[in-house]
Amino acid sequence: MSKNWRTWIVGALLWLSYTMAWAQVDSLLQQADRLLNYKAYGRAIEAYSQLLTEQSDQLTPTQKATVQSRLASAYKQVGDGQKAERYFREALANSTDENPQLLLQFAQTLVGNGKYQEGQKQYELYEQLKAKQPARSSINPPPATSPTGGRKEAVKYRLEYLAFNSSGEEFSPAFYQDGLVYVAGKKGGSAIETTGSGGGSGYLDLLYIPNRNNLKVESIINADGSISKPVNDRAKTERRNGNDSYSRETANDSPTVPNFGEGINISGGLGYDADSQNASKRFSRTLNTKYHEGPATFSQDGSQIIFTRNNYNNGRANKSTEGVNKLKLYTAIQQNGAWTDIVELPFNSDEYSVGHPALSHDDALLYFASDMPGGFGGTDLYVSRFQAGKWSRPVNLGSTINTKGNELFPFVDEAGNLYFATDGHKGLGGLDIFFATLSQGVTVQSIEHLDAPINSPQDDFGLITDANRRGGYFSSNRRGGNDDIYRFIRESSLFGCRDLIIRMYDTNTDQPLDSVSVLIKSKAEGRPDRTLTSDQNGFVRICLEGTNDFTFQASRDGYINSTVGFTNRAITDDQPSRLEIGLIKPTVVMDTIPTESTIPSTTLTRSRVRGVVLSERNHKPIEGVTVRLRNECDRTQLEYVTGPDGRYSFDINEGCDYTLVASKPEFGTNTNKIKKLPKKAKPKELSADLKMLSVGDVVTIDNIYYDLDQSSLRPDASRELDKVVATMRKYPTLIIEIRSHTDSRGEAEHNKALSLQRAKAVANYLVSKGINRRRMATLGMGESQLVNNCTDGVICTEAEHQRNRRTEFKVVAIK
Repeated sequence: MSKNWRTWIVGALLWLSYTMAWAQVDSLLQQADRLLNYKAYGRAIEAYSQLLTEQSDQLTPTQKATVQSRLASAYKQVGDGQKAERYFREALANSTDENPQLLLQFAQTLVGNGKYQEGQKQYELYEQLKAKQPARSSINPPPATSPTGGRKEAVKYRLEYLAFNSSGEEFSPAFYQDGLVYVAGKKGGSAIETTGSGGGSGYLDLLYIPNRNNLKVESIINADGSISKPVNDRAKTERRNGNDSYSRETANDSPTVPNFGEGINISGGLGYDADSQNASKRFSRTLNTKYHEGPATFSQDGSQIIFTRNNYNNGRANKSTEGVNKLKLYTAIQQNGAWTDIVELPFNSDEYSVGHPALSHDDALLYFASDMPGGFGGTDLYVSRFQAGKWSRPVNLGSTINTKGNELFPFVDEAGNLYFATDGHKGLGGLDIFFATLSQGVTVQSIEHLDAPINSPQDDFGLITDANRRGGYFSSNRRGGNDDIYRFIRESSLFGCRDLIIRMYDTNTDQPLDSVSVLIKSKAEGRPDRTLTSDQNGFVRICLEGTNDFTFQASRDGYINSTVGFTNRAITDDQPSRLEIGLIKPTVVMDTIPTESTIPSTTLTRSRVRGVVLSERNHKPIEGVTVRLRNECDRTQLEYVTGPDGRYSFDINEGCDYTLVASKPEFGTNTNKIKKLPKKAKPKELSADLKMLSVGDVVTIDNIYYDLDQSSLRPDASRELDKVVATMRKYPTLIIEIRSHTDSRGEAEHNKALSLQRAKAVANYLVSKGINRRRMATLGMGESQLVNNCTDGVICTEAEHQRNRRTEFKVVAIK
């Protein structure tokens, strides 16, 4: 065999081996891609990893970058954020072209791993690339499953990191009235102690925020993974993510899971270590002890609480036979502002823990977590029914929910849907939040894993929300390892947003109304109010999020406000909706001149109208007022200027209506109607005294009094306030300052605040009658301007004190 022949054979064998290797690479890559598309993430990870380890030298740079990006996507789907970050980083380093979608997934992974500063930089690069070229997709994440079993796109949420979070622990919020009750403290490293002193230092406590709508937001995690500051804070500082107290110092740092004492250990307190409390915002001193309290749940009327606490009764802590102080559930009733009658629930035991209560919307079912014997392992979820005046024997919710792991922190929305946290179901890592639909409150129909960013590779738990999950609150330790409370707002729905066309019209004429201000309020958590204005055809157009409730408050100067409710919960099609809102013009009461003079008609040769022009403030005559009388039959006009006595006089004809107008600079123009006298009637003299307002006048509104220490209007006030409404309508350019006063009893600062509330109550009444709020200001005078000598230390009757509890208005501007 010749040398050339041997060389050809060797070359052919090498070519054949390379061809077989390339074919094997292509086959394995197709297999891995097929597994990823079928959502067999574990097997896909094995296939992609085999390509990178065994076939790495056979991969082109483009193929290698593709394999790394898809392996990163698979790791991202199974919740391994650290490996996903590693392979996204390698894919970007090996990629020869610019892929905005790959950058976006990398940025989202970095944020999920707590690397906010680097994540923000990658997101900015993504925005720059997206502006230059169309976005391309590497591997699309799997669609989520809807509660009804259909397929839908992953739900998008915006997260708000709330400013009240501290370096300690804040978690497991509960709705209470308009606020939030939550659990707080500082983590220690020891198990729950059963003895101790010092007023409870080192334990969890219940804290309370009265108004959750006023919660301040420190930062926002947007649905696309980017980090931003609240709009109101951006003007104060342009500090970027990473330059603050919560971002990692370097891009390679990783978040750590906090110490729960060898994992979730219910015998040690449903996962609680010893925490120090901050007593400055305690929810209730009668409920809080020197041991753990919380989480808690409340009856719908807020009169009953069921809460978790260590086994501690009547000042004594009890232990199990193993010497462990377990958790129990207690109930209390609110009486006269205090929580009393603290009683154990009947299924408590010294030998196992019971905690994390959640009442159903009708208060008939109680869900909780327990490690009682007979469960599936760890802690399970149970339900008890309130019947015949007592709680029934608990029922385990079954294997669909409960696992060998731990199921904790249940919550039931008003539709009976159950939310809970678990480390036993496959999630993104640590505790994850799941959603379960129930039948009759006890039979589990299906469960669903909530989409990121609600769930993360860290612990996520304690979620509360409404029936449509439009918004709510949950706990997570994704930020620095401490438990914090986040507010979430859903930014997508089954139908996206629904077009709504609102037509504004005059109810009397059916003509469209332009310039109508429409205040749109959503009943979802965290949704800001919006104000739109109708166009020249009376239309307002808006796209509303699906499955939500709204109120529309329409206002226009010269019309009575109209408020209309609207819901798109039951709408199943995608067609635009239409709504019509009619506004009613108030009946303007025009002054007429029916008062006849006492002068005998036999001395008159013609009918006449006469009177005096007086100041509204002091009822004194006004000189220099121009009084005009217009005959509505022939439109002729007479004019008279008042002297020092303020008097005027005109002759009038029977059978014609007249308009009487009095005007003077710095005074409001006073217009009145004079009804016609019958023809062929005997001559009559009509008396018409005219009162005029001027800038600076302070007019007391008669009989607008308030009960002691109350700001609400009494029923007898509407009659007098309607006179103010008539005045505001009579003078369309009148701008007033509403001043409210208190008596001298009570603290001066409290009285000043109370009087401001009273002034606002008057303003709200005027607005409800169609007076534009921009035409009035409110001022609380407190006890600074008493009308009598009823000062501090002076004994006065209730009637004398009531004279000081009055309301006035001052004319600020008028034409």
